[in-house]
Amino acid sequence: MSWTEEIAAVAARLVAEEGMEYGPAKRKAARTLGRGQTRAGELPSNEMVEDAVREHLALFCADTQPAELQALRDVAVTWMQRLVAFRPHLTGAVWRGTATRWSAVHLDLYCDDAKSAEIELINQGISYDVASSPGARGEPIEHLHLDVPCPALGERATLVLTLRDHDDLRGALKPDTRGRSHRGDLAALHQVMAEEAAT
Repeated sequence: MSWTEEIAAVAARLVAEEGMEYGPAKRKAARTLGRGQTRAGELPSNEMVEDAVREHLALFCADTQPAELQALRDVAVTWMQRLVAFRPHLTGAVWRGTATRWSAVHLDLYCDDAKSAEIELINQGISYDVASSPGARGEPIEHLHLDVPCPALGERATLVLTLRDHDDLRGALKPDTRGRSHRGDLAALHQVMAEEAAT
């Protein structure tokens, strides 16, 4: 097994068992394996990590992961319906089908005015924490973190709302290198869930 494959395998365990995002999981995996100075180009791709996550889930979580994924998708459906005015699109592990009970539910909101989404949450009496990260063009992207109920699991889940400009929606639906979408709206999520239920 190459160094890159080893990092991907350790990162996959962190993603599946601790709910870490791919970037931090890859960096922590490299440190764990004594490769703390690994440059970004030497780390495994997200596609490689995702493949390793799927292998990990099949080996160690096959009995529990499908129900946990469904529970988190139910949370996503609830919140996509509540926030329909902001064109919500599910992304991340819950969309891609690799989520476990430790995963956050990530919704991208495509807003004409980002503050309108925050005002809507305030009007609904919903509390949230705010964080930001640099966007593709270096602009700050705002993320709202909510602690929400997940009834099917009998516990709380983390919901992350990323506030994006409405004009970004067209480019956001481009497929990855394997032809799979990075996100989907409510109709697309229902279609994915129906197809998986049929198989």
